[in-house]
Amino acid sequence: MLSEKSRPVIAQTLGIIAERIPHITPVFYRSMFEARPDLLDGMFSRANQKNGTQPQALAGSIAMFASHLLNHPDSYPDEVLSRVAHKHASLGLDPREYPTVHEHLFKAIAADLGDAATPEVVAAWDEVYWLMADALIALEKDLYARQANRVAFAPFRVSAREAVADGVLAFEFEPADGTPMTPAVPGQYVTVQVTVTDGLRQPRQFTLVPGRPGHRRVIVREDPQGEVTPVLHRDVAVGDVLELSNPYGDVVLDPASPAPLVLVSAGIGITPVLAFLDQLVREDPEREVLVLHADHSAAAWPCREQVREYVSQLPNARLVSWLGVPGEGDHEGRMDVSRVEVPADAEVFMCGPLPFMQAVRSQLVDAGVPGRAIHYEIFGPDLWMLHDEARAAA
Repeated sequence: MLSEKSRPVIAQTLGIIAERIPHITPVFYRSMFEARPDLLDGMFSRANQKNGTQPQALAGSIAMFASHLLNHPDSYPDEVLSRVAHKHASLGLDPREYPTVHEHLFKAIAADLGDAATPEVVAAWDEVYWLMADALIALEKDLYARQANRVAFAPFRVSAREAVADGVLAFEFEPADGTPMTPAVPGQYVTVQVTVTDGLRQPRQFTLVPGRPGHRRVIVREDPQGEVTPVLHRDVAVGDVLELSNPYGDVVLDPASPAPLVLVSAGIGITPVLAFLDQLVREDPEREVLVLHADHSAAAWPCREQVREYVSQLPNARLVSWLGVPGEGDHEGRMDVSRVEVPADAEVFMCGPLPFMQAVRSQLVDAGVPGRAIHYEIFGPDLWMLHDEARAAA
């Protein structure tokens, strides 16, 4: 809870901090990496620094957290904090790094605000930072304690790799040592550490998809402009050993819910849908399920036949596709939810490019689905939730 001393200061300065913090965070990251270049080796994504998404995510999280403290003084934004904590835990973030972030962030704030960074303003925002940091540290501590081991990353050997669509490979991993494996909940992801061309380790998260017991399996679409996926496609072979995190992620099915499910995906966003369908076949085959997928073509659709096989094993499931090649899908072009009947009481799970999910979410809300019933997974920093755009239509 924000102190009564700090509350009026935050209320008076939230607007200017929210306006300036997108300019502050790039300066903060430059300062921190100059002092601690080791943090770019295995912890922070260099690509997300270059494209600005990581600084935007930090800026959004701080402004959102402060706003929530003002508007809901007796609670924290639990959903957002959970999303951030799972991502931090998947990177093995050490709680001792929060003071590092604090040092460089507040140095950047002071430099940007100049004389406006009075002791009272700095003290109030210091309180906001540590309220948020302490909440995240507690969540991350609990996540670490649930694991079957006490390591952030363990060595896994590539036991198989296969093409599952144009430009898409599936990698299967088996443990390369005796580290106990933490069971994964369908829909969760692991961080894979990849050594890129200049020798730096770079982390990327990939959703776990169904595989053999005692193995981890992920599906990777190559981004020709990317730093990590070309290395995985070009250089990683059966027998190679990579470092994988424990499984994390809070976008999972509620097994106690009887509500109809709508699973929406585009492109590589099919991966959590695969995990959910496998879970439904094993645990809840009678549930009503509507699977909606969009892709460039049938050849580009990852694990297309596996999706169809799962749906065929669910008596109350239906699959509808939108493909770019005429005649290959049920519909041509972009997904249009008005072409199908969506149950008003459905729970919806989406995964795919952010513009795709924003468009489909608007269509679902127009179709009568409450915004609070629409869940999503996003690859990379979550700018959508942090700016609260995803809840605007709730």
